[in-house]
Amino acid sequence: MSERRNRLDPDPDTVERDRVKPVLTVVELLRQLMERQALRRFDTGDLTEQQEVRIGLTLMLLEDRMTELRDRYGLRPEDLNLDLGPLGPLLPRE
Repeated sequence: MSERRNRLDPDPDTVERDRVKPVLTVVELLRQLMERQALRRFDTGDLTEQQEVRIGLTLMLLEDRMTELRDRYGLRPEDLNLDLGPLGPLLPRE
């Protein structure tokens, strides 16, 4: 019975890390997509200077927050990249 109890009593830090990892993966994917879209809009010149500054600051703050969250849970950027088998990685390797 005690062997079974040990299997059902996971480390709370590991459980939290395992739960947050897929969430951070999705957030990182969305962050990268937003960044690419912003770069396209910068390149086309359809933003005002004020909009460019606001978008740039927002993306920098989001990247900083992602770094804080990865550090908090002991994750590296590559830990958030899922291997999709023959399709390759979910996130582009930077």
